[in-house]
Amino acid sequence: MNKKTLTLCAFLPLAASAAKFSVTSKPFGEIDGKPVELYTLSNESGAKVSITNYGGTVTSIVVPDKDGKMDDIVLGFDSVAEYVEKSPYFGCITGRYANRIANGKFSLDGKDYSVAANNDPNHLHGGLKGFDKKVWKARVGSVGDSPSLVLTYTSPDGEEGYPGNLSNSVTYTWTQDNALRIRYKSTTDKPTILNLTNHSYFNLAGEGSESNLQHRIKINAEHYTPIDATSIPTGIAPVDGTPFDFRKPVRIGKRIDEENEQLKNGKGYDHNFVLKKKDDGKLITAAIVTEPTSGRVLTVRTTEPGIQFYTGNFLDDLKGKGGKNYAYRSAFCLESQTFPDSPNQKEFPSPVLRPGETYNQVTIYQLGLKDAKKKKGKTKAETSPR
Repeated sequence: MNKKTLTLCAFLPLAASAAKFSVTSKPFGEIDGKPVELYTLSNESGAKVSITNYGGTVTSIVVPDKDGKMDDIVLGFDSVAEYVEKSPYFGCITGRYANRIANGKFSLDGKDYSVAANNDPNHLHGGLKGFDKKVWKARVGSVGDSPSLVLTYTSPDGEEGYPGNLSNSVTYTWTQDNALRIRYKSTTDKPTILNLTNHSYFNLAGEGSESNLQHRIKINAEHYTPIDATSIPTGIAPVDGTPFDFRKPVRIGKRIDEENEQLKNGKGYDHNFVLKKKDDGKLITAAIVTEPTSGRVLTVRTTEPGIQFYTGNFLDDLKGKGGKNYAYRSAFCLESQTFPDSPNQKEFPSPVLRPGETYNQVTIYQLGLKDAKKKKGKTKAETSPR
């Protein structure tokens, strides 16, 4: 199999030596006659992330545990064919509208639109052939001392029922301190709705581990959006006194099976949390997850108003990388977003994008170790996009 390697060096300001990183690519298959590539971004420590231009999918993130042992911490497959045939949105970019739209219908500027009800009776993650199923154009580069991959895709007017020609750019940057920075930019020539996210499934003990229930999670939210039996939000409610109160770290498995209508509706946690924000467009810490055995810590920062916490309730012994078994609740997702069904719920943040405006979102998945010393100041990856 052909493999291309690009090795770049960048000098850190006031540093005595260069910070090295590499970007490699190799064929990953073909979709509708279009070649699909797998890109691997590695930093100086050897930690790395792999991304394919099919769906902008993150296929692996390899980082050390407290003993220095490297493990892959996201679920995925070994070939693009498997992503096409059986992926439950592993690691992909979902759009045009991530999450659900009730009954596959919305109105915009007095005009009614219908989109696919691919999650009966609702629309989910952009429809039958959303952004997760597109082959994106790719180019490699760097941001400061870190490797990056820029993916672009133009969605034509009317695709999956959405209005407007929509130009999209997603930049993945893998920093020297093991942060995956994702920057989304989009413009349109007609009023439309937009909500993009990354749908990576994490297990900080290593992908293929049996359960996610031992992880401890903290979510920066005083409210969440309860759902009906079809997972459509019914409003905004306080987390206080509910199994959805993660303002202090709680083991995922502690309350997940309590007798609770909301947990029943989601078959566990599959809910949007209203992030505690002061300024729109500013990066905040949305969630922190710790895995006790490995010592790994995941910190999620985002500019978005909400984050979907999903506990893999629909995983069912799916065979993944290396034939590993991905069991029920063996991973979790933290999906930054505008709220589900925002086009139909006026009290929710608006997902409308108009000509002349730019959709500009940043989400950062920072990997680290428990009790590791924090660096002072902000890295490039922690800087607000606005």
